[in-house]
Amino acid sequence: MTKPVIGVIMYQTSNSKGQELVAQRMVKWFLRLGYESYLITSIYHDGNEVIRRRIVETSLEGYVFQEKDRAINLPTIRVDSYTAKWPPRRIMFKNFVDVLRRISDNFGINSLITHSTLWNGPEDTAKYVMWRRMLITFGLEGGNVFFAHMSHYQPPDPTRYDVVERTYRLTWNHMAFPEIFKAANLVLCVTPIEGEEMVRMGARPEQIYVFPGGIDDDEVLDLNAVDSSDFRVKYRIPDNAKIVAYLGTVEERKNPLAVVQVAKLLRGRKDVHFVIAGKPGDQWDEVVRGSRGLSNVTLTGELSVEDKKKLIKEAYANIIMSKMEALGLTQLEFMYGGVPVITSAVYGQKWVVRDGIDGIHVNGPDDVEGAAKAVERLLDNPDERDRMGRNARERAGQFLMSKIVRELAGKIEGYLQ
Repeated sequence: MTKPVIGVIMYQTSNSKGQELVAQRMVKWFLRLGYESYLITSIYHDGNEVIRRRIVETSLEGYVFQEKDRAINLPTIRVDSYTAKWPPRRIMFKNFVDVLRRISDNFGINSLITHSTLWNGPEDTAKYVMWRRMLITFGLEGGNVFFAHMSHYQPPDPTRYDVVERTYRLTWNHMAFPEIFKAANLVLCVTPIEGEEMVRMGARPEQIYVFPGGIDDDEVLDLNAVDSSDFRVKYRIPDNAKIVAYLGTVEERKNPLAVVQVAKLLRGRKDVHFVIAGKPGDQWDEVVRGSRGLSNVTLTGELSVEDKKKLIKEAYANIIMSKMEALGLTQLEFMYGGVPVITSAVYGQKWVVRDGIDGIHVNGPDDVEGAAKAVERLLDNPDERDRMGRNARERAGQFLMSKIVRELAGKIEGYLQ
């Protein structure tokens, strides 16, 4: 049996961003399950250089390897890279087909998993894989090579992107996906909804494999044991109020301003308090202004891992009014803590949170009145809230990384035979 040696490819590392965390957690859990695995990424962590560009540029191989990367504590191969002027918010790898060939030779990598869209990593990996397979066909190399791509796909919604970026995204999808689909053994989709979208864009149905991002077991297994008694004191939250929590980057896409508007509608109720927690983003200033004068809203800023666990334990409900969400890893974490979710039910959210079972769907990101009614429904019906919480925990338990990575590793082993 050929043992998989797995390279997971993502354009940067992060402490908080969903796609980056999924890639990092993949590596962590492949390693934990006994597989050799490496994260192949850029010199950037949350947009900042963690290795000086000059060091990588002058390396003989075009990359620098660290057994325990200082930013993420995983075996990490950081390749020569740069921040792109276009498309926005993306990082590109330099000369990646050749660099990936050297990485694969030097580390014995026979399985590659790429993440995200609108950058050259997935396209170049597809080219490299097809080249490797051609070499094998001609008898110049032995063995086999596995390739999977995970887009974390979000449709180019006109309400989120201006027309220039939207047309670029449409163009990338039209040009890059066919190359990727041609080379990929599996197309990893966070929900069946995304899987249907990939098939419409040209993927073969048999390529689709639902891999829902996953919860890191280590971050949630002690949720019930964590001592959260000091959380309310630290953030001055009344003891007699039930917490409705938003947790995520305070950015326009995730729409926490709508949570402020919900709190404003419910400011007459003394039995509920809204907590908006997360790293400041492009909607931070609006949220700060909007919450002024609202005694039922607390802004915490970015939380430590320990305080995040305390918030989940203290929360009565989680709320997310996102305008676009491929899945919602944070929702899974609250659900694993037995907390029901009030959601705008956009895209992947409508699948991960079942309406009336694990939480409540409202009518999109602008349905502030519907969200306020959903909060009141849970406040006034604690038995229903507890039933949803139990269902939420059971559902989220299906998406632990230890479970879904083990299943994916089995699929990879099957392809390498």
